[in-house]
Amino acid sequence: MTRRTRSFTDARSYLEKLEPAELRATVDVLFSWRTWARPEQLEPPGDWYVWLIQAGRGWGKTRTAAEAVRARIDSGVWRVVNAAAPTWTDVWDTMVYGTEDAPGLARIWPAHQAPRVVRDEKNPHLRCWNGARIRLRAAQRAERFRGPQADGGWADEVDSWNPEIVSPQEAFSLFELGIRLGTDPRIIATSTPKRGRLVSSLRRRADCIVTRGSTRDNRENLAPQFLKMIQERYGGTRLGRQEIEGELLDDYPGALWTQEMLDAARALKLGDLRRIVVGVDPAATSTDDADETGIVVAGKDVLGRGGVLADHSCRLSPGGWAARAVRAYHHFKADGIVAEINNGGEMVEHTIRTVDANVPVTVVHGSRGKIVRAEPIAALCEQHKVAHVGEFPELEQQLLAMTLDGYVGDGSPDRADAYVWALTDLMLDDTLTGDARVW
Repeated sequence: MTRRTRSFTDARSYLEKLEPAELRATVDVLFSWRTWARPEQLEPPGDWYVWLIQAGRGWGKTRTAAEAVRARIDSGVWRVVNAAAPTWTDVWDTMVYGTEDAPGLARIWPAHQAPRVVRDEKNPHLRCWNGARIRLRAAQRAERFRGPQADGGWADEVDSWNPEIVSPQEAFSLFELGIRLGTDPRIIATSTPKRGRLVSSLRRRADCIVTRGSTRDNRENLAPQFLKMIQERYGGTRLGRQEIEGELLDDYPGALWTQEMLDAARALKLGDLRRIVVGVDPAATSTDDADETGIVVAGKDVLGRGGVLADHSCRLSPGGWAARAVRAYHHFKADGIVAEINNGGEMVEHTIRTVDANVPVTVVHGSRGKIVRAEPIAALCEQHKVAHVGEFPELEQQLLAMTLDGYVGDGSPDRADAYVWALTDLMLDDTLTGDARVW
């Protein structure tokens, strides 16, 4: 009998003598997460409120967050947890079940403690072995974040949140406002980062601690052919730096706006406003997969500086976006609405006036390309003549994707177009004349 065979025989003999409860405890220790996790996958110490795990694909974000939730539930610190992912498919496939190599919340406990999955249409949740509950929500229905209170939360792939009514930033605000119970409320946020979205704003928070990671950190659990493929195809590319290395890329080559410019714009203060307008870039259609309607409120102060005051962009029917634009007009006591008519002609103005016939509407027609129209506004921003009064991550993401070679972001730059129309009207109004302006 070899030494290895004898060791296995001795171990088996030892385990067979244990009572069931002792055997489970021994197995739990031998195969516990803390035994096998990499140091950076363990919950960091300190008085943080948000633990942001910013890492590339395959790093182990799902397992890390799920195990952190389990540890807090098992210790009794968390009795109610709110968990949210971009869509319901993401909630069930990633957060709840996961895979064999990256188990979700339903699979990380040992079999005798496995939570009961309740697929209730109104209140889907997991019921844990000790009575704790994990509520499940989808960010696409972020309105449901209102109300339910919890001891802790897990927000997954936050840079892919795309709510139907509110903005991703508003959705996260609604989510964190619900984490207010118990003695130690905290949030675990996981994401592969995307330019100008939630990860960017979370990193600037004083109460956020960040764990960074690359796909290659988890090479022991990934197929060699996969690692070879991503290196050959994406190594050294911008996409690779974002999706593999988990880097938060600031600027595109040839970008009209840079992250440095936008950071400076947020620091710029406006004086008393002498004029305010609501810029509108209507979507061509109102289907679920259509582009958004850009609705951006901007003002100009007594010193001639412009500034963005609000972003109310949305994906609604013509009547819905028109009502939203008119509400913004009244809320900010604006001087008028500036609306592009490329995708609707006279119907755009008619739709707005159907909501409120007394609202002054200036219609504009973009006869030149988006980039040509955007360049003068970008130049004003570079000269520190445009302020961003607040944080507008979705808008800024689109601005960062406006390059000399065209728009390189996803979909249409609806928010950026509305931004440009509003600031053009305010700050370059000598180039625009008449009710039907051409630019």
